[in-house]
Amino acid sequence: MAEALEILVPQIVPGHTFGVHPYQGKTDLLGKLNERLRSYAGMRSSWSELRVVLVVDRDNEDCHDLKQKLLNACSAAKCDALCRIAIEELEAWFFGDVDALRAAYPSVPASLASKAKYRDPDAIAGGTWEALERVLQRAGHYANGIPKVEVARKVAEHMRPDANQSRSFQVFRDGLRQIVA
Repeated sequence: MAEALEILVPQIVPGHTFGVHPYQGKTDLLGKLNERLRSYAGMRSSWSELRVVLVVDRDNEDCHDLKQKLLNACSAAKCDALCRIAIEELEAWFFGDVDALRAAYPSVPASLASKAKYRDPDAIAGGTWEALERVLQRAGHYANGIPKVEVARKVAEHMRPDANQSRSFQVFRDGLRQIVA
């Protein structure tokens, strides 16, 4: 996700500086979140332009429960933050922009977006990472498994944030624009 955000955030909110602080998965993030948020809350009093955005994959967790965990951590740390969840995983955002996926991997079929199982990127059953791996392998890429960082970078370079069909991406994009406005 960090690789994709490094490319996408400047497109979504041009002219703003930002930093991406990746974690080793959701468990690592949740375990370190209170301490990190407390430090941001302390910085905020001296730097009024600081905005905190938390983005995490839902994976198989209940979306509302996960968001509540994030909001509870923010409340406990006295730190306002925009909390967004990639439904089900970051790869749904890639399926939300099939043109970007095809620009990065031209052998992916143009008909992909019209197939019923890919029309709603956030509802892809069985894991979006696994679905993306199958699509790329059928198109002749990564027979031994997809390198997530490389794929994230390659697809994100071609993404058009305003055209993305993933609802969770749209909510992230619009929230990001709102907090910097």
